[in-house]
Amino acid sequence: MNIDLNKLFDDMKNGRTGGRGGSFGRGGSFGGGRQHFGQRFSQSGGPGYEPEPEREPRMPRTSPKKSLVTIIVLTLIAAAVIFYNTLPAINLKSRGFWSYLFLIALIYAVLHTIRAGSLGRPVRRVIERSEGPKRRLNLGRLLRPIPIAVIIFILPAVISFFGSSRILHAKAYSRILKVEEGSNENIPTVETADSIALMDTASAEKLGDREIGSLTNVISQYDVSDYSQINYKEAPAKTSALRYDGFIKWFKNRANGVPGYVLVNPVKMDADYVALDQGMTYVPSAYFQKNLERHIRFAYPTKMFDNLHFEIDEDGHPWYVASVYSHLIGLFGGKQVVGAILADPVTGATEYHKASDIPEWVDNAFNGTLICDQYNDYGKLSGGYINSVFGQTGCRKVTEYGGSEDSSYSDFGYIAKEGDIWIYTGITSVNSDSSNIGFILSNERTEKTYFIKCAGADEFSAMASAEGEVQEKGYRASFPSLILMDGKPTYIMVLKDNSGLVKMYAAVNVEQYNKVATAFTQDECLDKYQALMKGTITQAQATSDAGDDSSADNGGKKEDEKADTSKYKEQTITVKKMQTIDKNGNTWLYIVDSDDHIYRALYTDVIDMLLVEEGSEITIRTDGDQFILPEK
Repeated sequence: MNIDLNKLFDDMKNGRTGGRGGSFGRGGSFGGGRQHFGQRFSQSGGPGYEPEPEREPRMPRTSPKKSLVTIIVLTLIAAAVIFYNTLPAINLKSRGFWSYLFLIALIYAVLHTIRAGSLGRPVRRVIERSEGPKRRLNLGRLLRPIPIAVIIFILPAVISFFGSSRILHAKAYSRILKVEEGSNENIPTVETADSIALMDTASAEKLGDREIGSLTNVISQYDVSDYSQINYKEAPAKTSALRYDGFIKWFKNRANGVPGYVLVNPVKMDADYVALDQGMTYVPSAYFQKNLERHIRFAYPTKMFDNLHFEIDEDGHPWYVASVYSHLIGLFGGKQVVGAILADPVTGATEYHKASDIPEWVDNAFNGTLICDQYNDYGKLSGGYINSVFGQTGCRKVTEYGGSEDSSYSDFGYIAKEGDIWIYTGITSVNSDSSNIGFILSNERTEKTYFIKCAGADEFSAMASAEGEVQEKGYRASFPSLILMDGKPTYIMVLKDNSGLVKMYAAVNVEQYNKVATAFTQDECLDKYQALMKGTITQAQATSDAGDDSSADNGGKKEDEKADTSKYKEQTITVKKMQTIDKNGNTWLYIVDSDDHIYRALYTDVIDMLLVEEGSEITIRTDGDQFILPEK
């Protein structure tokens, strides 16, 4: 019998073969099993083959406990990395610590969301209904960690508003700075110019760069960091440690450390490089565990500190000083210094001192900017917050520079007094006029503060008055210092050209700021100012340059005239000391030899002297007074 197998299997597949009750029927044994047989046959690639759609592979399920442990470990790793780089104080009064907690909670929430999506069951649940199983997102479990991060973000802000707001705690803010009534006797009386620190940071940087620039082995690997104002051996000075010029140069020199620091004399206008016997390895410009801020943080994990700066003690040993502070009002209000951390950058040793026990050689524990902010709270909020906004009766503030309240900033000068550095700044009314009602003097080591009542021009008006006397030269005045001359408060300042070089000095009377004296040297400026106030010279004479051109003893020639060098004799000397002095707009170099003989020359004529160090033996050509260098 011929059977068409193709037709037979076709009929079997479509249910058309055999009778309804027969062996090949729909209800028979053969018919009942036709689909299983047909499917197996079809799956083997036979006639009528229809491939079934492939099922998605089932993702292997991870144990919820195991995935939770993984999330916790990853969060802890992230927390360690972030802490190592940001170094927040582990202190509830630290804003950085709350930001750190919020970031860690946010990371945990993100990882939790990823975990929930990968596990499936914790995120989705099956709900049986008449129309069949359906799946629905379980947002409750998915978003469970989010409120924790939100609470960490919002809670400090709420606590800060009620616990630290100036609106609710104005009196507490006004009592942070203790201000005593002072008098003119608290202003330094300057018999000589040794205690007046007129040099600003920009001028110190130029002198320091000039000194370091002559040391080729140093300048190629390091640069100069920020300058600090200190009182060194009873005289004002500015100092700055060298710093690594990037990661590569730190890596190359990390074993030897930073080799020295720069010491600038703001009175004599000169700078010296001080080389150390042993280099400083724990410095802010180092990396990893040698980074000083990280080194201090690991030693004092709960201390909040800032104002990390370089100083030297009376023996010239280098130190870094960090001010430790707390908040006296609520979580984040009423910042006040409560101590200082001293770090030896050579050995890495650190020590903490309470504010009352800070060593006397430390000059800056209470930063001037903080003192000015605290005085503004004292001056504005003593009568309450509402009065500070509306009535403003008796409200006062430190003098500020700038056109609007948002863009203005306070500035202050330095005074070396009683072995410490004091800041001073004028006090004016909140109406921002151009007059002062007095001054404050504040000790940067102890924060002892005096208010001295003295009506007169503010510092910026005095600076403008001095600049007006030399407007044809285009010189700019630096922020002045305050001294007492013949019982009268006086501003004294330097005038600089566009390149930042000190060219002249000016003295301005506080009460009568149209009384101005200018000169090319500080001593002469003070002499002319005293004569002006006594009435022995006129205002025109006090600002005239005529008396500043001194004559040499060589036939009445002026000092800045070039002498005839044809008769100069060659001479070898040992340089004992070098000093630059600005006169008549020119810079002169004075050198002292081992026999204490003084020679002078225009700096531009002996520019190669930049390469000469004190103690060097050099050959010069001189007439016994002025000198030049022999031609090469």
